Amino acid sequence: MSPIIRTATELDFTGILDLQARNLYANLAATELPGGFVTTPFSSELLRLLMIQDGVFVAVNEQQVIGYLLAGDWEFFSQWAIFKVMIDKLPQLSYRGQQITVDNSFQYGPICIDRSSRGSQVFPELFDLMRVSFAPKFPIGVTFINKINERSFAAHTRKLKLDIIDEFEFNGNSFYTLAFLTGRS
Repeated sequence: MSPIIRTATELDFTGILDLQARNLYANLAATELPGGFVTTPFSSELLRLLMIQDGVFVAVNEQQVIGYLLAGDWEFFSQWAIFKVMIDKLPQLSYRGQQITVDNSFQYGPICIDRSSRGSQVFPELFDLMRVSFAPKFPIGVTFINKINERSFAAHTRKLKLDIIDEFEFNGNSFYTLAFLTGRS
C-alpha cells in the first residue's frame, strides 16, 4: 500500500512527536547520526500554531506517521536563535536574481522520514506538497542543514536539487543555507 501524503491534522501529532523523538539529534548516539537527524524539537502547541499557516504535512502508511514536514513564515521561526541568525543574513542573500526577504520567502523544515521509508518517494512527495501549498504566498523557500548531516545534505541537493546560497556558524556547528523556487511567478 502506498503512503498517503497530506496536510496534517491534530490527530497526527502523536505520530509526528514519536517520529521526532526517534530522530532528534539530542536523542541519538553518535553512531546513529550518519542515518540523518532533525535538530529543532517541536511540541504539540508549536504544531498547532504552525497548522494555522497550513505548514504541517505528513506521510501516513497504515495509520502510522512515517514522515512529516514543517514549514512557516519567518515570524513563527524567529522564536529560535538559529533562525534569527538566518533572518539577519537574508538582506545579503539573493536567489536566481531575486533578493531574499522575510516577505518573499519562508522557512522549510524540519523534515523527517522514518528510517524504514528513507530512499523512497515519501521525501520528494512531502516536499512537493509543501512547495505547491506555499507557492501562492511565497516565491522562495529557504532551509538550513547541519554540515555533519550528510544524508540530509545529499537528499536535498541531489534528489530535490536545492541550491546552496550561504554557509554560517551557530553554537559551534557549521550549516549550509539552501534555497528553492516554489513555482510562483
